[in-house]
Amino acid sequence: MSESPEHPEHPEHPEQPAPHARPQRRIDARSLRGLAHPLRMQIFELLNLDGPSTATRLAKRLGENTGTVSWHLRHLAEHGFIEEETGRGTKRERWWRRVPVANRLETADFRDDPETRGALSLYMHELVQQYFNRVTSYVNEEWEDEWRNVGTISDWTKLHLTPAQLQSLNEELAEAIARHTADPGSVPDPGALPVVVQLQSFPRRPRGTE
Repeated sequence: MSESPEHPEHPEHPEQPAPHARPQRRIDARSLRGLAHPLRMQIFELLNLDGPSTATRLAKRLGENTGTVSWHLRHLAEHGFIEEETGRGTKRERWWRRVPVANRLETADFRDDPETRGALSLYMHELVQQYFNRVTSYVNEEWEDEWRNVGTISDWTKLHLTPAQLQSLNEELAEAIARHTADPGSVPDPGALPVVVQLQSFPRRPRGTE
C-alpha cells in the first residue's frame, strides 16, 4: 500500500504523477515520525488546503497557543514539509507555506520497523479522521443547489477484483483526476471553487452471516 501525503499527497494522502505534477520525495522513517502528530497534521492540512499562514493565524483557527503552534511549525520545517515564505512578514511574525513537493509514503517501507510502526499507525488513524471531518463539514454546510447537486458521497460494493485489477482501477481513477488538475500558476475558471476529491478503495475480507 502506498500513500502520497497531500497529506503526504495522499492515497490511501495517492495521486499518480501527471505531466505537470510536483517533484516527489519518498518519506523515510525520520520524516514520518516528524509528521505523525495530531496537531502537526492539522497544521500541515491547513497550509496545504488554504495556503501560507502564520503561527498566530493558525493558532486562532486551531484553538491552540501561538507558542505551541510555532514550535510545531519549526518541527515541520526541520523535516522538510513546510518552509518560511521569504520576503513576507516580520521577524516577529513569520509566514509559512507547504514545500512544493509531493511527499510519497510507502507503508511497506515500515512493515518490519518496530520503531516506526507506532508513528505509521498514528498517522493513518489521524488521516482517516481528517477525511471524515472534511466530509462532515461538507454535509453540515449550506450550499447553493448548483453545488449541492453535483457533490457526491458514493460507494460501490459489488466489485470482485484481484490485486492487479485493484491497482489498475486506482491508476485509472488517478489518471482521470490528473486530467482535471490545472497546471501550476494557471488561473481558475470564473465561478470555480477549490474541490477536494477523496477516494478510498480497498479490499474487504468476506464475512459469514451470524
